[in-house]
Amino acid sequence: MTVRVLVVDDSAFFRRRVTEILEQNRRIEVIGSANDGREAVDKAKSLRPDVITMDIEMPVMNGIDAVKEIMRSAPCPILMFSSLTHDGATATLNALEAGAADFLPKKFEDIARNRDDAVRTLQDRVLAIATDPAARSARAATPPPAPVSRPSSRTARPQVDKPGTSALDRIRQRSDERQQRQQTSEGTTAATTNLTINRNYQVLAIGTSTGGPVALQKILTQLPQNFPYPIIMVQHMPAAFTKAFSQRLDGLCKVKVKEAEEGDVLKPGVAYLAPGGKQMLVDGSASNTRLRIREDDSGRITYKPSVDVTFASLSKLFGGKVLSVILTGMGADGREGARMLQQHGATIWAQDEASCVVYGMPQAVASAGISSRSISLTDMAKAILKEVGYQ
Repeated sequence: MTVRVLVVDDSAFFRRRVTEILEQNRRIEVIGSANDGREAVDKAKSLRPDVITMDIEMPVMNGIDAVKEIMRSAPCPILMFSSLTHDGATATLNALEAGAADFLPKKFEDIARNRDDAVRTLQDRVLAIATDPAARSARAATPPPAPVSRPSSRTARPQVDKPGTSALDRIRQRSDERQQRQQTSEGTTAATTNLTINRNYQVLAIGTSTGGPVALQKILTQLPQNFPYPIIMVQHMPAAFTKAFSQRLDGLCKVKVKEAEEGDVLKPGVAYLAPGGKQMLVDGSASNTRLRIREDDSGRITYKPSVDVTFASLSKLFGGKVLSVILTGMGADGREGARMLQQHGATIWAQDEASCVVYGMPQAVASAGISSRSISLTDMAKAILKEVGYQ
């Protein structure tokens, strides 16, 4: 079934370029375009696209405000285009918090080493975040949804996906949950009052890609300051973004969050984010572990940072004393690293399909029989806390 796309950008040249690239794929149809955020909101309501590509800097209404309004009035997966600068990173993270599903660099030469790869990447991202056929049919047949009501309390428990929930309903639900960031569920608050450290573990490792920034924020903001293990995080993200993302998380979380640096000593209650464009490994001993950050100019490994690379190094140093989680993301990065961890006796969990933006990476470990549990994003922090010893 064809994925229907609305292209939004204030540059007519860029709109044409994106349209031409997308329509090279027979599974994609561009059904309209808009040159500012306000027009994007109006056309999202009238055309009901399956995916919107969105610029950030635009006249009349910018991309971030347009995302917020679309997610309130006509929920739809949105792919942002961003500049690879610190300001661009901050704006993109704001858009993801507002409800955008994913992002790509606006300069196509920054997406991949050659044009053909860049074209395929854009097409693949649009197809990956598109909602399923049932949701598309429902969106075409029903009037625009009413604005989502928001709980007045910051500690209200987020909604949980119910069996049979459509993809469109999940988009609406995730939009509402993003508006409630920094909240702590009642169950998690109670769980942090009593800790008996689970000595079966020495580190928590998390790997993710598309949809990961929001997923990581949702989990980390629920962890207490005295979390008993160091946290290793690999998020597929450009080099210009990981610093801004780690700083944002550090300002929101009780645990300390930092972009990993060469020689960092792992400490409990500190979350280390792999720097974009490089590989992160662990070295030393289980009782005195340091991070090694390595340049990677080879074409052998697609992702930089790579979950597989980091997880493999964890398996060699910590063996089975790793609690590892694979969250939402395209592709299968993390499967082989998780397999190595599993062979040493480590615990592997995967995010469930219903709560994923893209059920690629979690599906890879689940289908291979590597993960022992599939857990909703809503319940992931609570499950982690219970596993490590909070009662």
